[in-house]
Amino acid sequence: MRLDHSIKNIFVLPGIIVPLSVLRPPLPSPALDRNIVVGFIATTLIACSNYVINEVLDAPFDRLHPIKKNRPAAEGLISVPFAYAQWIVMMIAGIALALTISLPFAVSAATLWIMGCFYNIPPFRTKDRVYIDVLTESVNNPLRMLLGWYMVTSALIPPVSLLACYWMAGCYLMALKRFSEYREIGDSKLAGEYRRSFRHYSEISLLTSVTIYASAAMLYFGAFIMRYRLELILAFPLIALLMGTYFRLAFRPHSAVQHPEKLYREPLLMTEAILISVIMIALLFIDIPVIGRIFSPTMPSPLGH
Repeated sequence: MRLDHSIKNIFVLPGIIVPLSVLRPPLPSPALDRNIVVGFIATTLIACSNYVINEVLDAPFDRLHPIKKNRPAAEGLISVPFAYAQWIVMMIAGIALALTISLPFAVSAATLWIMGCFYNIPPFRTKDRVYIDVLTESVNNPLRMLLGWYMVTSALIPPVSLLACYWMAGCYLMALKRFSEYREIGDSKLAGEYRRSFRHYSEISLLTSVTIYASAAMLYFGAFIMRYRLELILAFPLIALLMGTYFRLAFRPHSAVQHPEKLYREPLLMTEAILISVIMIALLFIDIPVIGRIFSPTMPSPLGH
């Protein structure tokens, strides 16, 4: 189940906070609290279901990895039929809980599970396809945002620019994870045997894709803040700093970038992430009119003046 990976569900939080900054409901709200608690449980069940099928189907390949070879399935320590049953039961439990919140939330949860199937199960198994592996795995980011969003409301429609930003930011993180793994293995032939997409990657192509994803993420974030919340422009320098810190971590041997559930052990990264989170939450709720005046559109002067 990889319960330690549940830390990734922190990506649900922006989906909760952004609509709250618009709706600003009276707090506390028992119904909202209930939806958030049940929603996180449902999200965790769906994510863990995906990890179960990943563990089973990746076992032959994980045996070729210097660290993942120690996973239970790779070592032959689990019952495969029981694992398949666990995969299905956890999905059913997750969807059943999701339906108690709302239909949009349940559809988002089901889509998260379906994307796990596309990512792991032949003949699709998108994790083996160059670039498609990063793009399909990172779709989980906007899906988690939708899950957080629909815990709060089904009335507001999430901005496409924000979802696109979240997707590209996830691609940035995942591409750096791929880069760090590829660099760690060292032997390109062995890397290709472990993960088929690595047969078509190189360090240069992975880093090139990282810059593309980072640029796209910031483009869509800029589109979102210019349309919905201009105050967030003040967070840009800190976001750039955080992305730079994460980029640098990818070059470190045995980097935590390869194991995102262990990123909490990186004090500088965590300090920056917490600081940025606090500032961005504040900027979502605090109006700063002077920002609008500074960045208001400039008008051309009349001819002759």
